[in-house]
Amino acid sequence: MRYILSTLGATASAAALLLTVGSAAHAAPPAQPTGLYPPSALVLTVGQGDGTATATVARAVTLSCAPTPTGSHPSPRAACKELTAVDGEFGLLSRAVGGPCTRQWDPITITADGVWQGKRVSWSATYGNACEMRSSLTKAAVFAF
Repeated sequence: MRYILSTLGATASAAALLLTVGSAAHAAPPAQPTGLYPPSALVLTVGQGDGTATATVARAVTLSCAPTPTGSHPSPRAACKELTAVDGEFGLLSRAVGGPCTRQWDPITITADGVWQGKRVSWSATYGNACEMRSSLTKAAVFAF
């Protein structure tokens, strides 16, 4: 009789242990994604010089477009709208120089580094001077800071 009671006690203890372990495993929720949007966070710069290696950064801002436009950019909503329109292709923001500018050589280099909709971005363009930069950017908000 003692053997039966101790066996029943051991079986009950094992069952209680299984229930405890099983419920603990189900208590933790499954891992969830940290957000609904792929990251879009950029650092935009305007520098004095003829390339990214030699330009001295004169101005820099941050721009994040998901889930809402934010950052130190003065017009994050307009800049994000322009980037969304060209699907983050910075080269599509510029065109051939459209306005009258002097031929003064005072190079300006603009850059965009970071992530756009989950994809790494490292882009730059150099213009002969500030006038050429302003007149060639078809979308003014992204680099207007």
